[in-house]
Amino acid sequence: MGEFVRISVDEKKCGGADKARSLVDVCAVGVFEIKDEHLRVVEENEDECTFCDRCMDVCPNGGVKIIKLYEQ
Repeated sequence: MGEFVRISVDEKKCGGADKARSLVDVCAVGVFEIKDEHLRVVEENEDECTFCDRCMDVCPNGGVKIIKLYEQ
């Protein structure tokens, strides 16, 4: 689990398996992976997030949420 950032993803809101694979491909720091045919967040990579918003471009319907823990 990230110390500074928490990322959650809702595969259904992102549009299913095809969009999920796009999230894996677009993230330069490996925050997302497909495991057992489902999209998941790689918790040990959460703090590597650069806030580039590429994942938000792939999944603009609120399926990806990035919470900056240091702002709370």
